[in-house]
Amino acid sequence: MKIDPDTPPQGTVRSWLDDLGGVEDVAFYFPDDDSKLTWRDLHAEAQRVAWMLTHYGLSKGESVAVLHPNGRDGLVALYGALYGGYRATMINLAAGREAISYALQHSEARVAFVHDEAAEIFKQVRPNHIEHLAQDQPATEIRLHELSPEDDALLMYTSGTTGRPKGVVHSHSSLLAGGWTAAIAHDLQEHDCGLCVLPIYHINGLCVSVMGGLVTGASLAICSRFSARRFWKDAGKSKATWFSVVPTIISHLLHGDAEPDAETRKRLRFGRSASSALAPDVQKAFETRFEVPIIETMGLTETAAQILSNPLPPGHRKIGSPGVAYGNQVAIFDADFRECPTGVEGEIVVRGPNVMRGYLKNPTATQESFAGEWLRTGDLGRMDDEGYLFVTGRLKELIIKGGENIAPREIDEALYAHGDVIEAAAFGRPCSSYGERVEAAVRVRDGSELSADDLRRICEDRLGAFKSPDLVHFLPELPKGPSGKIQRRKLLEMLPAS
Repeated sequence: MKIDPDTPPQGTVRSWLDDLGGVEDVAFYFPDDDSKLTWRDLHAEAQRVAWMLTHYGLSKGESVAVLHPNGRDGLVALYGALYGGYRATMINLAAGREAISYALQHSEARVAFVHDEAAEIFKQVRPNHIEHLAQDQPATEIRLHELSPEDDALLMYTSGTTGRPKGVVHSHSSLLAGGWTAAIAHDLQEHDCGLCVLPIYHINGLCVSVMGGLVTGASLAICSRFSARRFWKDAGKSKATWFSVVPTIISHLLHGDAEPDAETRKRLRFGRSASSALAPDVQKAFETRFEVPIIETMGLTETAAQILSNPLPPGHRKIGSPGVAYGNQVAIFDADFRECPTGVEGEIVVRGPNVMRGYLKNPTATQESFAGEWLRTGDLGRMDDEGYLFVTGRLKELIIKGGENIAPREIDEALYAHGDVIEAAAFGRPCSSYGERVEAAVRVRDGSELSADDLRRICEDRLGAFKSPDLVHFLPELPKGPSGKIQRRKLLEMLPAS
């Protein structure tokens, strides 16, 4: 099966894996222990797990919980559930006990595959109705459920920063389309090798990297977790041609001591950044130091990851923009759900084959998330006359000071302009004088003598005194969600008012 840049992938994950079942090429390489998994072996292992689940008596579309870090067993569990016609329910191991317990209960999964690293937390929150299945047990061949492209395939929970997490349901077709949008934007080919340091229980790692490999037949190097010390070494020994990360990782690499060797620099076609806005100064500094172009993109759990991307070099990248639409349509709507003129700010909306089926057992939230066939992202932005989109903030994160809307992102970018700043996030705090005042939290490099006054002066020079933070908090690390995105709302909760 080959992908067409103009037509989303047809079929199911099962049919795509069947097509690769006779291929001896490497599907996954694991730098942690130098082991490999071929497409042939993956196909056989996924079949065995699918037979095992079917023997257990699961109905088509039932949830199968997967509590695994990145690794061979987690990938086999994922593909086994998908191959069998079940809803692979990827549990975010970094979400905390309450969120994990909620996901297991809400998903109504009756079986779970649990890695040793997750055994203790699973034991603490395990609902009575869930059985822990031994993944390596043998299984005899059995007739599997019939599958269609629109059958449920994936259940993934949002980070739940504004209440209970919502369970995003994707079909086989939208899951494959998620890999396809990345593949066509980045010209991924069979000979490519991606480097994945993001967890596959997050939509970026799962769809861009894992599904991107499936629809292209390319290989993927999967690390158990991100390590700034090992990143460039792993990129070298895996012979990676691209990688997908988030802005916090880019910042950590930039402030680290490790360097790619000359061969790795030459071989890497690009790195992609997603999950949250990448500060232009950080991007420029990274590219200058490491000589690897960074492609800024944008995606959501609800869209099986990518909706926008900058073109690859020598195409025109616009620093500060996540780019243009690939494989779906993106527009800007006003409050009345009418398309905004070029350059006018509004809500970013998207429609296409990669959009979710809906939120599990939450028809109200599903309905509120759509304007007709357009998915509402909750992000604010504007589009220029070349179709490049510029994100200006979140509807729910705008700081309203004295009746004026202030986008936290522009304050973040001013803070990142100083080379000592590794992480930064501005947020609003209620106050009696202006309704809200501006504050910010930063993490700076070890040994830095940077002061709050220094950072306020930088912001005032760039933005003026009104938009500059009244307080700057220095933290050892800023709170982040499963995708690596800094969580502003948690900063407000954890930092005392003064």
